[in-house]
Amino acid sequence: MPINILMPALSPTMEKGNLAKWLKKEGDKVKSGDVIAEIETDKATMEVEAVDEGTIAKILVPEGTQDVAVNAIIAVLAADGEDVKAAGAGASDAKPAPAAAEAPREPSKPAAAPVPAPAAEKAPAPAAAAPAPAKEAAPASNGARVFASPLAKRLAKEAGIELGRINGSGPHGRVIAKDVETAKSGGGLKAAAASSAGAPAGATALIGAPAMSDQQILGLYEQGDYQSVPHDSMRRTIAQRLTAATNSMPTFYLTVDCDLGKLSSAREEINAAAGKDKDGKPLYKLSVNDFVIKAMAVALQKIPEANVSWTEAAMLRHKHSDIGVAVALPFGLITPIIRQAEIKSISAISNEMKELAGRARAKKLKPNEYQGGASSVSNLGMFGIKDFTAVINPPQSSILAVGTGEERAVVRNGQIVAATMMSVTLSCDHRAIDGALGAELITAFKKLIENPVMMVV
Repeated sequence: MPINILMPALSPTMEKGNLAKWLKKEGDKVKSGDVIAEIETDKATMEVEAVDEGTIAKILVPEGTQDVAVNAIIAVLAADGEDVKAAGAGASDAKPAPAAAEAPREPSKPAAAPVPAPAAEKAPAPAAAAPAPAKEAAPASNGARVFASPLAKRLAKEAGIELGRINGSGPHGRVIAKDVETAKSGGGLKAAAASSAGAPAGATALIGAPAMSDQQILGLYEQGDYQSVPHDSMRRTIAQRLTAATNSMPTFYLTVDCDLGKLSSAREEINAAAGKDKDGKPLYKLSVNDFVIKAMAVALQKIPEANVSWTEAAMLRHKHSDIGVAVALPFGLITPIIRQAEIKSISAISNEMKELAGRARAKKLKPNEYQGGASSVSNLGMFGIKDFTAVINPPQSSILAVGTGEERAVVRNGQIVAATMMSVTLSCDHRAIDGALGAELITAFKKLIENPVMMVV
């Protein structure tokens, strides 16, 4: 019986991916453990291994195909002793499941460390996929037709939301299930029409106004005056996660100024004393950000109540300080994680961060290298930014935004003197970290940055 090779879920949040490259072709024999394809997710490009032995009878999804849904059939494997041509012919009529297919989802459950799903799975011979449901129009309160999927209609009815008020993100503005979910949280709703006795026709309140639809935005600009660059999967995921974080996470911010005098001196001495490798290059070169990562990790150990993640059922208190570090990429942003940063030397953190950042830019990180953690560091000091606030990356409960180190006039012992200062702002999830607890955490960080010798005690 033919074996269906499915689009694997390479992370708990992955819904679709791009089939970047086939490393095997039709007619090639494979055995368990052979790398057969490269899948590009929103964060990384990963290799997919075969879990069964046989011959590739038919490739259903050609390389270069984007937005392939998880669990869609991408190829068919003929088992040993099976007629390859027959298996391939039987697979010819099977079509990969569309990325936008809608089906009710099970509530997400907490998962352990993410494990890539198997690339192949024994299943009955592929049957032709059911055709996508036809667009069905539902009447809006103003008499206009609203196109929506059957699932979206049911979800909107259960939530008591009028379909005509929901901005559709499907083809030609069709309302789909995720639009209803967005509307339930207060987003993605069209502005209510102005009443004849109230504001002028077309006027809407600016405060609390819903997001504009693509059609509304495009209508504001002349065609030919802009270039439309489609979102890649990373940019879409960033937008979805940060929008969800902003809408669902009550956040407050705490800012302090840190004196970098002692840290700068210690950094210069440590870098000057660094050993050389066989090529004569320093074994390490510490940056201010390396000290920031270490200080944040140690501060979380000193204030363990802040080293947490929120879930609806319980607070997760972490034993180690796993610190995410924001890395800017040409196509988005990713936060590789320094695991157990509190027990690593600053030089080890520095070298590990350089290695992770290099693989992040090459999209070669594994999911467990950028998922999880309890807090993150985002540093824009190299761009001359004095201070800013950063958005927390769920399920983390805090993120530290780091500004540039600069000379400022400060008062010491009644005298105005110059000092190298750095402003940092801690964003906290108020569900997990209260104001006083956040203040304790950022105060502990400030003491460590201003007295770096305390990081190794």
